[in-house]
Amino acid sequence: MTVSALTRPGERDRLIVKLSEIDWLFVLVLSLIAGAGALMLFSMAGSSWMPWAAAHLGRFTLLLLVMIVLAVIDLRVWFAIAYPLYGLGLLLLIAVEAVGDVRLGAQRWLAIGSFSFQPSEVMKLGIVLALARLYHGVPAQRARLSWWLFVPATMIALPVLLVAHQPDLGTAMLIALTGAAIVVLAGLSWRLIAIFSATAIAAVVPMITFVLHDYQRERIFTFLNPESDPSGSGYHILQSMIALGSGGLLGKGYGLGSQSQLNFLPEKQTDFAFAALAEEFGFLGCVSILALYAAVIFMALRTAYLSHSHFGRLAASGATATFTLYVLINGAMVMGLAPVVGVPMPLLSYGGTVMVTVMAGFGLVQCVRVHRYAEVTSGKGSFV
Repeated sequence: MTVSALTRPGERDRLIVKLSEIDWLFVLVLSLIAGAGALMLFSMAGSSWMPWAAAHLGRFTLLLLVMIVLAVIDLRVWFAIAYPLYGLGLLLLIAVEAVGDVRLGAQRWLAIGSFSFQPSEVMKLGIVLALARLYHGVPAQRARLSWWLFVPATMIALPVLLVAHQPDLGTAMLIALTGAAIVVLAGLSWRLIAIFSATAIAAVVPMITFVLHDYQRERIFTFLNPESDPSGSGYHILQSMIALGSGGLLGKGYGLGSQSQLNFLPEKQTDFAFAALAEEFGFLGCVSILALYAAVIFMALRTAYLSHSHFGRLAASGATATFTLYVLINGAMVMGLAPVVGVPMPLLSYGGTVMVTVMAGFGLVQCVRVHRYAEVTSGKGSFV
């Protein structure tokens, strides 16, 4: 397939060609994960489609159509909106500080009439696009090691600080790690990576002591010793580990998970959906769903690798990094290997906000695949 094959006269012909370039196996694997999530939500609701399973399937179906629409959009559009979307995300995060809704002690939402949303989700995609555009056309030496690196560092730090102040440590971590992944993939010097890693490790104790809120420090201490408060702050991790361990090799059976069915497992439909799956389907069920996640990540990274555009490579890699971090952080959290930070398992857990972010990111990945033979000029964003 050549560039000309994607730009033949006739809007209908171009649309058919673009649709044929979408990775439909990728779409199938996403659907399998979302379907598994719907089955688990059906089970956790006592064999009822309400209140979670039906909404989960309906939301995924709608967002899958949105993903396909985003996939056929000209890559120049993504390039053009990169900085404006990042700027909009910053303005919305500042607006949260001024007029955001406070819920459960956190100021993370903006309300427009009856509709409310978290602007930090906009920034998850905005930081990917903005950094991909920033590095597009940058000489390798500047990307590897130079004072110019303060520019991307500042672009990452601004939203991270605003989100952490809400406070939302989980989302702040996602934005920071996604941004760092793009900077590394753009060609950052391994010497600098080592220096930054050592600095970050050295800053852990001062940050825990002087920066984090009391409840965030409590989560970390609970993670280190959950048995110290089994009915209080350690309850979430202990119940999750009980669910994981009781599933054994094959699980207790569909709909027979005692921890989730009897509501011992907290936030079972969101943060701990993976633990509920482990209890009912056991180790083999966990391996099966993780294999699907691995397939999604592999196919998305392969798309990034095949792109002829540096912007496309970095944008697709960044969107994939966000998805990968969701999976890794939630998996570690559920297994007691990381503090509980409120990061759900994407497409498996119930939650519209995360699904919107993930599916929009995959729309970008598929757009890069459709236009993988195209180049974007750093000046006007036109194909060459």
